[in-house]
Amino acid sequence: QVQLVESGGGLVQAGGSLRLSCAASLRTLSTYAMGWFRQAPGKEREFVAAISRSGSSTYYTDSVKGRFTISRDNAKNTVYLQMNSLTPEDTAVYYCALDRTTAQAMAFRGPDYWGQGTQVTVSS
Repeated sequence: QVQLVESGGGLVQAGGSLRLSCAASLRTLSTYAMGWFRQAPGKEREFVAAISRSGSSTYYTDSVKGRFTISRDNAKNTVYLQMNSLTPEDTAVYYCALDRTTAQAMAFRGPDYWGQGTQVTVSS
């Protein structure tokens, strides 16, 4: 059973930054695509960012391009989401995601596994 544990969420003012982390209970993270999704109150869960198994390819939803950066450290079984220039529209529960296929496929149809989520709140 795969477990994904997010951390790093919290309350930040608009324009601020946060870094989310996701630790995976796996022996070999490098065999999986990883990503982040988010769900704002009253809205559907949406794709935010994804990273390929090696980390050589990354994908972002348009609204976060240039502000968010996804990265991974396979030796630490951890994936990160650096979030800069945050706005109130970024307020949501952020979910770590893991998929056995590709980052692009996960971005389109959702992942095989979800984390429990971490709250990010951006005040104006």
